[in-house]
Amino acid sequence: MTPALQITGLRKAFGATIAVAGIDLEIPQGSFYGVVGPNGAGKTTTLSMATGLLTPDAGVVHVHGIDLWREPQRAKPLLGVLPDGLHTFDRLTGAELISYAGLLRGLPADEVRARRDDLLAALDLDSAGRTLVTDYSAGMTKKVALACALVHAPRVLVLDEPFEAVDPVSAGAIRRILLTFVEDGGTVVMSSHVMALVERLCDRVAIVGSGRVLAEGTLDSVRAGQDLEARFVELVGDVADQRDLAWLRRS
Repeated sequence: MTPALQITGLRKAFGATIAVAGIDLEIPQGSFYGVVGPNGAGKTTTLSMATGLLTPDAGVVHVHGIDLWREPQRAKPLLGVLPDGLHTFDRLTGAELISYAGLLRGLPADEVRARRDDLLAALDLDSAGRTLVTDYSAGMTKKVALACALVHAPRVLVLDEPFEAVDPVSAGAIRRILLTFVEDGGTVVMSSHVMALVERLCDRVAIVGSGRVLAEGTLDSVRAGQDLEARFVELVGDVADQRDLAWLRRS
């Protein structure tokens, strides 16, 4: 079966800093795939290149067999993307923003309205549908951005920290939506710093460090008999200088 997302030899440098040093990943269709790594490991840069948001210095990305950079008009409609640190049109209401995303994707207006209303209800944004996004909390902004990524019914969802700043009730709703999406044949690629969440949701995982893949495969094979957090620290390394901050203690 053609991989949902195939990343081959991706590289990116910012001046003298090498952010991604040649990453290869093959993400099967129908998988819930986790990408984990420390801050500065290259996760966000990799996902940005894999979705067409950032031009790589080298490498190739295929979405369901279609070259993302050679045929973006065919590949990008297959993707739903939730970038990290998203800047959006926050002078629109939540309902307007989702509608705008659907119309940009070429959906008929009546279909956009129906899908928008479904997404607002599913993500518990009904009461905020007429509120400007600039007045949303961080968690609400994350949810409306996810709705924009879902409105055109993509085949592959690429989500950078989708649960960050989201309350437990909303997180449960998002989990149900994503798990149903995968059960119905879609593919989710998710970065996260929360190892317990990755273990709960993902069937495959890649640990990334210093712009390279340190371990990749099924969740059990990557954990190698440990929990994911312990395996992560083993591969990435703990804080080198663990000072005793005695001055913090009360006398």
